[in-house]
Amino acid sequence: MAVLTDEQSMLRDAARTWTREQSPVSAFRRLRDNGSSLGYDPAAYAEMAKMGWTGVIIPEAYGGSNFGYLSLGLVLEETGRTLTASPLLSSALAAPSALLGGGNEAQKAAWLPQIAAGDLVASLAVDEAAHHKPEHVVLTATPSGAGYVLSGAKTYVLEGSAAGLFVVSARTAGDAGDKAGITLFLVPGNAKGLDRKLLKLADSRGAANLLFNRVEVGPDAVLGEAGKGWSLLDRTLDCARAGLAAEMLGTTLQAYEITLDYLKTRLQFGRLIGSFQALQHRAAKMFVDLELSRSCVEAALTAIDNDAPDIAELVSLAKTKTSDVLHLVSNEMIQMHGGVGMADEHDAGLYLKRARAAEATYGNQSFHRDRYARLNGY
Repeated sequence: MAVLTDEQSMLRDAARTWTREQSPVSAFRRLRDNGSSLGYDPAAYAEMAKMGWTGVIIPEAYGGSNFGYLSLGLVLEETGRTLTASPLLSSALAAPSALLGGGNEAQKAAWLPQIAAGDLVASLAVDEAAHHKPEHVVLTATPSGAGYVLSGAKTYVLEGSAAGLFVVSARTAGDAGDKAGITLFLVPGNAKGLDRKLLKLADSRGAANLLFNRVEVGPDAVLGEAGKGWSLLDRTLDCARAGLAAEMLGTTLQAYEITLDYLKTRLQFGRLIGSFQALQHRAAKMFVDLELSRSCVEAALTAIDNDAPDIAELVSLAKTKTSDVLHLVSNEMIQMHGGVGMADEHDAGLYLKRARAAEATYGNQSFHRDRYARLNGY
């Protein structure tokens, strides 16, 4: 477990208090039942912005606090506990990571203050197929005058219904699957020719498919160097994956604690079910796996903060481990609660649905096991 500074401990405690008091699971349930097209509560996100959460990784020169990825991970862990739906992962972590890694001064000055203030929701538009394969870019960016014309589609774009800015991967050279020839572009959400199709997801979060019908952008839309955007995209995705792993850790912890409380109170055959040795063993395994997950997540976030050479390996390890453990704990939550766990009135189903969606986002277990092996020479 990472040793937190006093400031980080205060940030975590404040996030824990706010999520439990202002954004409990019941608030997410109401959001789901109301059929929100955004997939989150704008008023709640505005409160997050006032608390400074939207600017945690953004430098002070652009309106942020420059508090680091581990610090933002602590906040995401708490929002994960209560299933709080917000653009925090996409807009406060993923998109600004791309801007910080590849943006010029004009681009940073134009967009980062808006993101830090919570006035603008930004998102990554990367995938184009059913599974995460970021190098498989077919969307084309054809030179036109001084700028480019974007044509193609992106699938499962988080916060795609609300975003006012997209970081879009497009192909300026090469073929699908080539890492060379990928360029990142900054595309405003109101760009002419950009259409959105809202998705109805199992976990009731906000996402959309995007269609780029000859979307024209200027030369100032290029993020980094044209044709050489893969390394920036890969690093940006690792930042997003680490943040998602932190959120998943929080979701897993809460699911485990709810289940543990049930084991301590549910009577069967005149005994607490937590006294049955078989259930004790299963609970012990979950606890051990949770501790290992925390170590993996904090190692990945700390590596990003320190610009360590093994960021990719640690991120894939964290995403794989948290996905596996969340899958296990969400299943056990249903099983150990018995019949009530199958009822919509109980929160177990909400945690299970979020677990399955989060596992697949930014690469599932198979993707990251394969990536980890390749990075280590297998």
